[in-house]
Amino acid sequence: MTTGKNAKLHERYKRALPSFLSPYYADPIQIDRGQGGYVFEPDGTKYLDFFGGVLTTMVGHNNPVVTKAVQEQAAKVMHTSSLYLSEPMIELAEKIADLSGIPDARVFLTPSGTEANDAALLFATSYRKSNQILAMRNSYHGRSFSTQAITSHSAWSSTSISGLQVTFVQGPYQLRSPHPELDGAAYTQSCVDDLSQLLTMTSAGDVAALIAEPIQGVGGFATPPDGFFGAMKKELDNAGILYISDEVQTGWGRTGDNFWGYQAHGIVPDMLTFAKGVGNGITLAGVVARAEVVDTIKVLNFSTFGGNPLSAAGGLATINYVLDNNLQANAKAMGDRFRSGLDAMAAKHDWIAEVRGRGLMQAFETVAPGTMEPSPAHATAMLEGTKTHGLLVGKGGLYGNVVRMAPMLDVNAAEIDEALDALQAAADTVKA
Repeated sequence: MTTGKNAKLHERYKRALPSFLSPYYADPIQIDRGQGGYVFEPDGTKYLDFFGGVLTTMVGHNNPVVTKAVQEQAAKVMHTSSLYLSEPMIELAEKIADLSGIPDARVFLTPSGTEANDAALLFATSYRKSNQILAMRNSYHGRSFSTQAITSHSAWSSTSISGLQVTFVQGPYQLRSPHPELDGAAYTQSCVDDLSQLLTMTSAGDVAALIAEPIQGVGGFATPPDGFFGAMKKELDNAGILYISDEVQTGWGRTGDNFWGYQAHGIVPDMLTFAKGVGNGITLAGVVARAEVVDTIKVLNFSTFGGNPLSAAGGLATINYVLDNNLQANAKAMGDRFRSGLDAMAAKHDWIAEVRGRGLMQAFETVAPGTMEPSPAHATAMLEGTKTHGLLVGKGGLYGNVVRMAPMLDVNAAEIDEALDALQAAADTVKA
């Protein structure tokens, strides 16, 4: 039972919302406002935000450039739908198409990443005239009926009922794969062999697509070797199977080395989906695909909220802010600084099995000391402990034993060091 200062609000939360929703922390916090990399409770309690509403507040709370763009658009018109011409929507689609790297690209805008992945499935199955989909083990792609079918993460799977025939391929989560001991090249080949066998043994004709996150988000930031999906795509191309890159968490320069997660693998996908950080909190997402793929939909269609002027203005301002301030380079530099500190911390504690991630997308997995048995208790202790020291982080992984961290792309060295101090202080109090 919640006993803290937000106990009454938490009781209202539980009465008004479904029981499958639950806030973080034994005593949940109320975020009243934010400024830059920090958020504040109504009483002024301050936290350094290293989770950004699940990788969504990408360029800081109350970013003046984004806030101004949204306010100016709100004063003009907030909503029209795609049935009318809207310059913000068109300009946003043009910019994303150009940035995507996909030739002859078309952009279908949606309000959420779940809807973007749902649309990608619609395009792929229509184009290939097949309901067969490949997805990765330990994956998460959304909460809708179709995206739950391609989610291979039992803690987040709401139903097994589906109109899709889904086969799950061995993917990036090497630590708990059958071959954790292999080097990157050998592990990649092992997974390619698995894919090849699945196509031979389990497909009933033409498979529509493989959908994959370049780094698995809810799955605990499981990160494959560079080139992993490039090797996978060779097998897919041989069979004419589409490759969909789910960039909901990895896009817009967050990984530091690349603007899109797929670029670490030497390929260009047939489709990519995006969401979260692109609007810096505004509801904005979409799918980018070759024109020949999306144009298989022949009936009249539209999107009520996708690409509405308010969201488009926020998205354009956010993307331009990332590009104008070279935040991809900052993600690389600050990500390296953060990773160095996390590696040093992990070396001191035998309940940290692995640090993984890329750029400003970092995580560590907790285990029972000296074993590989997952320890969600250690991850929970770190979640609560960092809050005590003024830092907000996330949690995830199949067993709830992964601490996930995703600072703003404009995070600075002082904030990185502040977070590392809080993490180390929390770790020092965790009972081994």
